[in-house]
Amino acid sequence: MTYQERIRALREDADIKQEQIANMLGVAQNTYSQYELGKRSMPIDYLIVLCKYYKVSSDYVLGLKRKNAP
Repeated sequence: MTYQERIRALREDADIKQEQIANMLGVAQNTYSQYELGKRSMPIDYLIVLCKYYKVSSDYVLGLKRKNAP
């Protein structure tokens, strides 16, 4: 699973709309959509914000480790 697929899955699992996440990051909904679709790379600062929000590690989002692994 790519990090784009992972951030989308996290958002959908939390039942949150793209617009809400975009507002939290201070970007347009269209920009956030491009992050999820892989059309635009997400800045590391935004990745950090999302990891804190979803309470997951960056390794998990990037596919380097399973969600519940130590």
